[in-house]
Amino acid sequence: MINKAGRDIPEELLVNGKEVFQGQYYYHDKVYTKASPTVRAIMKPEEEKLVPTLREAIEKSGLKDGMTISFHHHFRDGDYVVNMVVETIAEMGIKDITICASSLGDAHNPIVKHIESGIITGIQTSGVRGRIGETISHGKLKNPAIIRSHGGRVRAIEAGDVHIDVAFIGAPTSDAYGNARGKGGKSDCGVLSYSMVDSKYADKVVVITDTLVDFPNFPPSIQQVDVDYVVVVDEVGNPKKIANALLRFTENPRELMIAEYAAKALANTKYFVDGFSFQTGGGGPSLAVTRFLKPFMVEKDIKMGFAIGGITRPMVELMKEGLIKTIVDAQDFDLDSIASVNTNPRHFEISTSQYANPLNKGAFVNKLDFVILGALEVDTDFNVNVVVGSDGVLRGAPGGHVDTAAGAKCTIIVAPLLRSRIPTICDRVTSVTTPGESVDIVVTEYGIAINPRRQDLIDSLKDIDVPVWTIEKLKEEAYRLVGRPEEVQFEDKVVAMVEYRDGTIIDVVRKVKEFEF
Repeated sequence: MINKAGRDIPEELLVNGKEVFQGQYYYHDKVYTKASPTVRAIMKPEEEKLVPTLREAIEKSGLKDGMTISFHHHFRDGDYVVNMVVETIAEMGIKDITICASSLGDAHNPIVKHIESGIITGIQTSGVRGRIGETISHGKLKNPAIIRSHGGRVRAIEAGDVHIDVAFIGAPTSDAYGNARGKGGKSDCGVLSYSMVDSKYADKVVVITDTLVDFPNFPPSIQQVDVDYVVVVDEVGNPKKIANALLRFTENPRELMIAEYAAKALANTKYFVDGFSFQTGGGGPSLAVTRFLKPFMVEKDIKMGFAIGGITRPMVELMKEGLIKTIVDAQDFDLDSIASVNTNPRHFEISTSQYANPLNKGAFVNKLDFVILGALEVDTDFNVNVVVGSDGVLRGAPGGHVDTAAGAKCTIIVAPLLRSRIPTICDRVTSVTTPGESVDIVVTEYGIAINPRRQDLIDSLKDIDVPVWTIEKLKEEAYRLVGRPEEVQFEDKVVAMVEYRDGTIIDVVRKVKEFEF
């Protein structure tokens, strides 16, 4: 069946009410009943939640073959929790486990052996980088992976599309009764936003910490009323690895030009007024846009009302200078942002449901004026791919890309025209993550292209001091420079489904074709 993004979705995937993508606001005004967990009441005041080992916590949780477990990724490349839990599960002989994680990356490469052995048979996540992505792309995961945005994940949990049997929450600090925070200890990650929904909807919740503190550990990100067991381990993560290679402050002239063009475009729209709201992605050009905004804000004597999303040092610096009134934070990308949420009274932690859930009573993304996002590919229909590499392998993450693009008044995609001699602007993206109807402006070092749907932006930017192209002309320039790329060859087997934020299927990823030599 062909969906609204023009992708062919196999009908055998459309079971149990599953639908194909039919537009970014297809489910607007949808009414549904939220799911609920099974709760074992703790009434005796002498009952303790602290258990001596992770194995005992898993035993007490009742984890069995075929169940679903969950994790958060606030420690990013410094996470130790996923590997230690999966390794313990393997030692216990439990198998056929589905992992529902907010993201998985290079830090979790050790679990590949457990995918290949059948201990892990399902993965539902935003990020699938590193060897995990390669393993899925080559068809070694028993069941098709499900790729969701951050808002899509919390929606799926709250709506009951996925039921978590046991949630494992790594926490920098916790008391013995389960009040856990992202702050303090030796593995400070700032916030625990991704795991809030897990703690509310999972049947059993295990907090894993390396710093046990006095009761009550307040104000908690994870509340004692939602926690079954607490385990103390040597280390839950390495905070120095929270800021990975993607989160770099670029000095590359090409990326700086892209950022400057994006800032100029943004500053010439009708939304750039006092109190505007803003989010940026974590790539080099995206982060640099924040730095280029400052002179435009000073010139117009305006301040940002709020900044949101994954928070980084440039945001923190603007706030210190009085140019941002409030930061609302669902993830900290570096040590500066961690320090800020710990100390600045105008820097607030929010849940992922507050941030981006499309099926609640109004998420923060709906109040965004601007969002700056990256891309692996953009096609002439303005569809964006951030999940599948040019080789057809899963190596990215929707994150909040889909959610913020749908919510913001002006969505700006920043990307080089070419990446390693491969066109970024193309006829048809390898996989659709964010539909073209959610994208307003594409910025490259050659200039910008404005979505024809946005005649208001075309009119506002017609005299801008930046080259303005059509998206077709940008594609033609890319092809002129390096030629038309060869299409990636896939087999028929579906190895992953890409869900739109509302739960409809926007695309599928098929097994990379194996060639014999």
